[in-house]
Amino acid sequence: MHLFLDAGGGNILAFFELPNAPAMGRDQNTPAWVQHIALKVASVDELLAAKARLQAAGIDVIGPTNHTIFQSIYFFDPNGHRLELAADTATPEQLQRLDAVKWDMLSEWSKTRRAPRHAAWMHEAELSGAAGD
Repeated sequence: MHLFLDAGGGNILAFFELPNAPAMGRDQNTPAWVQHIALKVASVDELLAAKARLQAAGIDVIGPTNHTIFQSIYFFDPNGHRLELAADTATPEQLQRLDAVKWDMLSEWSKTRRAPRHAAWMHEAELSGAAGD
C-alpha cells in the first residue's frame, strides 16, 4: 500500500505499508523524538480536540508542550512514525525578534555546529513556564 498525503504548499508526504517485510527498525544512535514529522493545525483549540480524539482512540499523546511560539502534541502512528501536531501561538513581536536573527543564527551554526544563543529567550521561557502555559 502506498499512501499520499497532501501537506499543502505543493508538498506531498508518502508512506508505504509493507506487510510482508521485516520490521524497519530505527537508527539506535538517534533519539526517537528527533525523527518525526510536524504538521500545523489551525489553532490551539484544534490541537486540543485532536489530542482528545487520539486519546479516545487509545493512542498515547505527549503534550501539549509549550515551545513559546507554538504548542505541540506528539504521538506515534500505527506504523511507528512519530508525529507532531503544532499550533502557532507566536506574537508579532516574537516573530520579528526571530526574523532579525535568523541569518546570524544560521551562519553561526554552519561555522560552529553549536546551538546559537540568539533566540535563547524562547527556551528559557519554555523551561520557566513563562511562555503562557
